[in-house]
Amino acid sequence: MASRKAIIIGCGIAGPAAAIFLKRAGYEPHIFEAQPDHDDYAGLFLNVARNGMRVLRELGVDGRIRGEGIELRAMTFRSGNGKFLGRIEDPSGEPQGYTVKRGFLHRVLREAAESEGIPVTFGRKLRDLRIDPDRVTAEFEDGSCAEGDLLVGCDGIHSITRRLIAPDAAEPAYTGLISFGGIARGVDLPPEPAQHMVFGKKAFFGYLVKRDGEIYWFGNLDYPGRPTRRELQAVPQAEWRRVIEALYRHDLHPVPEIIRKSESGIGVYPIYDLMSVSRWHKGPVALIGDAIHATSPNAGQGASLALEDALALAKCVRDSATPDQAFRRFEQLRRERVEKVVRYSRSIGRRKHAVNPVQVFFRDLMLPFFLKRAGRDSQAWLYDYRIDWNDGVN
Repeated sequence: MASRKAIIIGCGIAGPAAAIFLKRAGYEPHIFEAQPDHDDYAGLFLNVARNGMRVLRELGVDGRIRGEGIELRAMTFRSGNGKFLGRIEDPSGEPQGYTVKRGFLHRVLREAAESEGIPVTFGRKLRDLRIDPDRVTAEFEDGSCAEGDLLVGCDGIHSITRRLIAPDAAEPAYTGLISFGGIARGVDLPPEPAQHMVFGKKAFFGYLVKRDGEIYWFGNLDYPGRPTRRELQAVPQAEWRRVIEALYRHDLHPVPEIIRKSESGIGVYPIYDLMSVSRWHKGPVALIGDAIHATSPNAGQGASLALEDALALAKCVRDSATPDQAFRRFEQLRRERVEKVVRYSRSIGRRKHAVNPVQVFFRDLMLPFFLKRAGRDSQAWLYDYRIDWNDGVN
């Protein structure tokens, strides 16, 4: 039998994971990435929740993330005036997840794919698709082409693959907020497996302390219009630092000091999400990850949903007669869950960013009661979701 080939568009999180699982399903994958080189040292950090860690364990790379990342077993909450609002903690069992540098996770997944003989080609930006019932050809901007039995678009929230197979699909929605963050050293804070949330006087602030004293921090800010990442990055670093330092100047220790002790540049990104896409697939072409359900970072589920998608899609391909049948089943299995997570994450962002005095008063009044009732069981639907590679797809 002739070998079956899979074209993977994108080498972030979903792409390498999908490639590895599709190889297990009997395909020969080839990953094509638009960027001219890897991004092992680009970006800030993200959370891989325990549902995502289970997929990484199936891939055999979870140990590297556990060794490098910050284990999360607790979340603490304080108001802008320093009032302690509560703590959620579960010291036993699996951690809630691990916070790790985005570029490190990308590298781990890419190297895992390469170690299995899966080729990764950089500098190939998708331009067009030629789709036949059982064949697809990807045309790239440099004039080259690739043919395959199926193609998986893993090219993110501004997916070119999505625009090609669903030109009438809804565009990503701007949440009205930008996210910023950095990495600091030299602040006397004890390392612990916890994420600290501070509802500052003017804006939200969060931070985590690594075992070696490195501090990962992040915040949100109202920002008008529909900014692009490129537009925000064009603003000089000195200006962003001035704006962010002023935003937290009157908050209590350690927030202002963490910002002052940031060693590297401050990353600034617009927060968009993508709630529902009418078309997830067309013939032998499918979308996964942020290309169909980009979630804001508030619930820490973006990477984990992409990893779940990669495993679920490959299982459907393995257990279906044709890619088209597989992709239909994939959508049936995944749509309800991923759209629920996007909605949930969006709602967290609205509560987290309350700055109106009345909203702040009721949030600080009610949050301690909410936290006392919250626990592992209330979040089980989110963090304890499981997909077993060895189970068949019904």
